[in-house]
Amino acid sequence: MTATLKQAQQQGIAPWDDVYFEDKEVWIFRDRYPVSEGHLLFVPKVNNDDGVMACFRLARRYGEWVVLKGDADGYNVGINSGSAGGQTVMYPHVHMIPRRNGDCEDPVGGVRNVIAGQGNYKTGTYKNPTK
Repeated sequence: MTATLKQAQQQGIAPWDDVYFEDKEVWIFRDRYPVSEGHLLFVPKVNNDDGVMACFRLARRYGEWVVLKGDADGYNVGINSGSAGGQTVMYPHVHMIPRRNGDCEDPVGGVRNVIAGQGNYKTGTYKNPTK
């Protein structure tokens, strides 16, 4: 069963309130603490693999659209899972973060930068954790 937004908010599923878009499978919210202009959260209305994958598909399509219309030069799509993975709202949600040329000093490595020094594996700071 799909919850209404009000029910989801009461259950802590969707603590966000700035709705950007909604369809039958997904809510899209503006992130309360955006890391770039246009940072959105894609939240499944049903917490299962299909719901989460619908979020990934929609986030990627939206990221492509943002680039095509010239509002960004690239984008990141990702999920934080578990407290060790940085998740603070314990309900799955997918981030779509528009990226612009110059928004950080060295974007090489993209999402690999979540662990300091591990982003740009072409520099001397990278350490292989398996060795």
